[in-house]
Amino acid sequence: MQATDLELIPASAPLTSQQRAWMNGYVAGLLAGKIVGAPAAAKPELGSLVFLFGSQTGSSEGLAKRFAKKAGTMGFAANCLALDDYARIDVATQKRIAVITSTYGDGEMPDNASAFWAFLQSGDAAHWGQVEYSVLALGDSNYAQFCGAGRLIDARLAELGARRVMDRVECDVDYDEPAGAWFEGLVGKFGGAESTSDALEERVEALWSKSNPFPATLKSVRCLNADGSAKNTRHVEISLGDSGLEYEVGDALGVLPTNCPDLVREVLNAAGLNGTEEVAAPDGQQMPVVNALLTKFDLKPFVGSLPEPGTVAEALVAGLKKLQPRLYSISSSPKAHPGEVHLTVGVVRYQLGDRMVNGACSTFLAERVTGDQPVPVFVHRSPGFRLPENPDMPVIMVGPGTGIAPFRAFLEERHATGATGKNWLFFGDQKSDTDFLYQEELAEFQRVGVLTRLSTAFSRDQAEKVYVQDRMREDAAELWQWIAQGAHFYVCGDASRMAKDVDAALHEIVANQGGMESAAEFVARMKKEKRYQRDVY
Repeated sequence: MQATDLELIPASAPLTSQQRAWMNGYVAGLLAGKIVGAPAAAKPELGSLVFLFGSQTGSSEGLAKRFAKKAGTMGFAANCLALDDYARIDVATQKRIAVITSTYGDGEMPDNASAFWAFLQSGDAAHWGQVEYSVLALGDSNYAQFCGAGRLIDARLAELGARRVMDRVECDVDYDEPAGAWFEGLVGKFGGAESTSDALEERVEALWSKSNPFPATLKSVRCLNADGSAKNTRHVEISLGDSGLEYEVGDALGVLPTNCPDLVREVLNAAGLNGTEEVAAPDGQQMPVVNALLTKFDLKPFVGSLPEPGTVAEALVAGLKKLQPRLYSISSSPKAHPGEVHLTVGVVRYQLGDRMVNGACSTFLAERVTGDQPVPVFVHRSPGFRLPENPDMPVIMVGPGTGIAPFRAFLEERHATGATGKNWLFFGDQKSDTDFLYQEELAEFQRVGVLTRLSTAFSRDQAEKVYVQDRMREDAAELWQWIAQGAHFYVCGDASRMAKDVDAALHEIVANQGGMESAAEFVARMKKEKRYQRDVY
């Protein structure tokens, strides 16, 4: 029997008929040795090429690893490291550097790039003037300091005398195409060419992805706040069906929403359009403008001001960005809930003048998915936010509000795996009577001994507001004991204030309780050892 006659991929596999047919042919070809450009042993005849990434949520790290792998198939001696591992590079022999970095908050360095940035400011960095480099900067144009970290690193390397082989490329949230073009341009500068085998391999690996999300089923939604709360937080359970999607605790789920129909109706009415007018979607597809506004474009510009009357359909969508998926920290362990993924969603709704503004994705999940309507999802890997490999290690988790999401998953995972390490959770919100998210579950984790300590901070239960960082300071001595015992420290939630305040409290505790002359060095070492990890937004 010919290899191509075999049904190598079973009918039960989570693939469309076209995907299954393609996979059968591809795998059969591999077995028969007939795939053109099939992977062979890498021959680094093109020399060294080091990809350095600065990553907060995993996007830059994912790109760097993917590009390093591709470069390896082209004939480069490719390596991939976090920016803070710069000391492992001998720039005398590894001169070609590709920097891929996101920006944390509004213009700050990601956690695993801060030590590299400090190094670049020192006199010790002079020898980096001999490198040849290019920078790929990831950012979000909604922030004033768009791609700030990448711009700073690019400028500093140039100041040191390093040779920029290709201009910096700056990517907004939709980064796949410009990032791919940057990579092709970079390897072209060094004599590389894209391999057919790698293109095939990428197609195999990315069956369900940001560009091809899985149509999942919404299983249930329940409110986590009691009556009288000023907040609206939902626990969302999604069935992954036969998708084959897998995730680890610490990962995020990407959700591609449909825009709020009320806002779309307002926009069309203000423009004087009936919705049937044809426009081009971001992918070039022609469709009625109502469909394009519902599913293809980001409508943020219309939240503040509606279009002028008489606006033609093409002008209405001109300049609008592509609708992007939203990332939510996963709040479940796959060991506790096989085939499902849970989210903790804060519903966004606020008054703006005489109009009510609804968060596109939060209200989509909480209220607007009905019947058999699919929820397009994909798994966003977060390799920089993982439980310790040693199950005996203590874990400290700081997650106020919806920041509790990954720590519910952590506790479920530690319980399911029988991990013996101690677990301490700092949780806070507005009022204990109405906003104690997952209170019964946390009590059960305490009863069975999984949750060793629970410290709560409800800011409006008393006249003076109390936050999680205040509880940290109150328990500073014991907190330091846990850290001295090797505890891993995690933070999830608001980046603009909470994460900074918690970081400041941690530095104080290290300095005061640990007697450290340089708390900053100790905390930096914790980050380098992956004992201090943050999932902040």
